[in-house]
Amino acid sequence: MTASPQFKRSPLAMTVLGILTLEPMHPYGIQRRIKEWGKDQVVNVGQRAGLYKTIGRLQEAGLVAVRETGRDQQYPERTVYEITDTGRAACVGWLAEMIAVPRNEFPEFPAALSSMMLLGPDGARAELARRADALRARLADMDRDAELAAKLGLPRVTALEDEYLRAVTVAELAWVDGVVADLTTGRLTWSWESLAPHVDRSSDA
Repeated sequence: MTASPQFKRSPLAMTVLGILTLEPMHPYGIQRRIKEWGKDQVVNVGQRAGLYKTIGRLQEAGLVAVRETGRDQQYPERTVYEITDTGRAACVGWLAEMIAVPRNEFPEFPAALSSMMLLGPDGARAELARRADALRARLADMDRDAELAAKLGLPRVTALEDEYLRAVTVAELAWVDGVVADLTTGRLTWSWESLAPHVDRSSDA
């Protein structure tokens, strides 16, 4: 059996395959494992409906299969899924490409920056200062999590995504602080009059 060429990989699909590589599991268990391992910081598993939809697509593509369906008092029906050989091959292939090849992922923040001029210098400075405060709080949380992981003696390879996210957050905070400083001193400023010629030029292009 081969995977459907129309299947569009996603971080959640890859994570589901990775978990099922270790052992067969039902969707609730997969969601719980993602949260227990802190992978909900890098994959969106907040809505269980999205997880069920992803598992259904993986099953249609031949990447996972039903192992068994059982019942107990707490859960009326519990379908246990297992990864297929095709799923293992797909998981490894996705991992290799996702790690090696950078992609434009179109996050919200750069998109907002592209229109930040609409807030004006004072509004932009205020909102970026709010973001800097939020980033500092996030870094504090990350440091507490790192201390806990160190106490548990977890292997470094299990938390590489945490290292990466912290490094990215540190870099973002430094950049945001720099822009806030430039807005505060006036090194970065603009007005509708200064922007108008460039707007006219872009509309003629």
